[in-house]
Amino acid sequence: MALTLEQLNAADAATATDLLDGLYEHSPWIAAKALEQRPFKSMAHIKHAMAKVLAESSEQAQLDLIRAHPELAGKQMETNTLTAESTNEQKKAGLTNCTPEELEHIRKLNAEYGKRFGFPFILAVRGARGLGLSKAEIIATFERRMFNHPAYEQAEALRNIHRIAEIRLNDKFGYEPVEGNEVWDWQERLSTNSDPGYAEKGQLTVTYLTDAHRACAQRISHWMREIGFDEVEIDAVGNVVGRYKAAPEFADKGAKTLLTGSHYDTVRNGGKYDGRLGIFVPMACVKQLVQQGKRLPFNIEVVGFSEEEGQRYKATFLGSGALVGDFKQEWLEQKDADGITLREAMLHAGLCIDDIPKLERDPAKYLGFVEVHIEQGPVLNELDIPLGIVTSINGSARYVCEFIGMASHAGTTPMNRRRDAAAGVAELSLYIEKRAGQDGDSVATIGQLNVPSGSVNVVPGRCQFSLDLRAPTNEQRDAMINDIMAEMAAIAERRGLRYTTDLSMKAAAAPSAPEWQKRWENAVDALGVPLFRMPSGAGHDAMKLHEIMPQAMLFVRGMNAGISHNPLEASTSDDMQLSVDAFTHLLHQLAQEQQ
Repeated sequence: MALTLEQLNAADAATATDLLDGLYEHSPWIAAKALEQRPFKSMAHIKHAMAKVLAESSEQAQLDLIRAHPELAGKQMETNTLTAESTNEQKKAGLTNCTPEELEHIRKLNAEYGKRFGFPFILAVRGARGLGLSKAEIIATFERRMFNHPAYEQAEALRNIHRIAEIRLNDKFGYEPVEGNEVWDWQERLSTNSDPGYAEKGQLTVTYLTDAHRACAQRISHWMREIGFDEVEIDAVGNVVGRYKAAPEFADKGAKTLLTGSHYDTVRNGGKYDGRLGIFVPMACVKQLVQQGKRLPFNIEVVGFSEEEGQRYKATFLGSGALVGDFKQEWLEQKDADGITLREAMLHAGLCIDDIPKLERDPAKYLGFVEVHIEQGPVLNELDIPLGIVTSINGSARYVCEFIGMASHAGTTPMNRRRDAAAGVAELSLYIEKRAGQDGDSVATIGQLNVPSGSVNVVPGRCQFSLDLRAPTNEQRDAMINDIMAEMAAIAERRGLRYTTDLSMKAAAAPSAPEWQKRWENAVDALGVPLFRMPSGAGHDAMKLHEIMPQAMLFVRGMNAGISHNPLEASTSDDMQLSVDAFTHLLHQLAQEQQ
């Protein structure tokens, strides 16, 4: 008989602790302490309560918990002394059926890991979907994490313990994240399409209007039709647009539309969730409405934006830009690495260039734009919080810069006579790190650095570098820019250098509309998930829609320290389910307001 929230909330302390037995390996005190926070609103509430108990415990208590876990495919498995929960997990991952060679390799890793860190390797072997990782995935993760910093690895062990507890709690409640699983599966299936040169390596790359890109568009449009969207089209720039119409009584009165979505193109060798999560979450919500035979007082328009990353052509936000009337005709003459113009690529794909101006949306017909997106950073992961409320998308500025000094012999030029351009950039790099850190939420990066014709025995006479500067407000960004430019001038003066700066991009900050941010906050709070507000350092399609209508974003926690633009980008189907639930709650809020 599956456990229920009502049972758990009503039980006395001892009984309730027994009901949650086995979630944390040989550590019932975590559940016992968390139960003091009853009544729980949801399973997500229970999960966070337990994570909070552990976070507030001593380091020794945390280490004791880690050390209470068995080694993977270790002696306890061999002697059949694992807990029932651990036995089930290792069995699902195939660890109880290893070849002698696999066992030998895993046990060697166990020994090396234990020697390095002083505790066993912990991995939620049932994985992000709960089905079980393959032995190859487990071994690859084991090998990769062997080189982590000890403090980071200890935190990673605890995060995996929380994931193990989450799956075990799901089992106790007989709970399955149905929509979250489907969203996860859609992303997996879509990721089978990848550009040549990457597909052969098992890497995901989908750039604008390649065969893989067009296949993605067709697959998304097919799923939209299958779900029950009333209208589905691929528009003049390759956006996939699905519309679910308002209830007839509101449609007759000129019902407005809620716009949502994200992009389906990727960076090169990127992850499966950046952008795509924001397409599939609202699709799952529409599917629920169709199954319930329910329509709302407004239309829902879900857009899979065709281009956001600027990988094949330097026309970033091409998909969402077209909806706000920002498609520049000169882009059509841009060429990719193979010399194919954007115009040629669009014509080859069967897109009607003449129809692009018709894509511009009339903001008077729209309620606003909301976007769900994987966080692409470590914050939510470190805090063990599944959802984050975006307060603003950072304003940004990018520069291409150069310090110019004097190339000279590395052996004969005294240190106090040098005009070292690279040393000037190094000094600036340390300054921008310090300056951005002063604001707390500003970021500054020198992502590219080049010494033209550099030699091991030559003092660098030139050093080219990039600057990427971001902050939650335009004012904060501009203040940082001014300080960095002043420091650049001061460094040049001290070191006898010249410098050049070329502004390559400047984008305004996009603060969330207060009323829409509040709707996200209400939705998250209703799920029993703590409210956590944060800016977005990354750019998003929401930035473009912000130009013509109110917008607000919801972040979903990423795994693997929240890494993004990387094959390790990941999230769990449980967290995806919470984002679907939050989106559904937002739709119902909006429906009530429109009545």
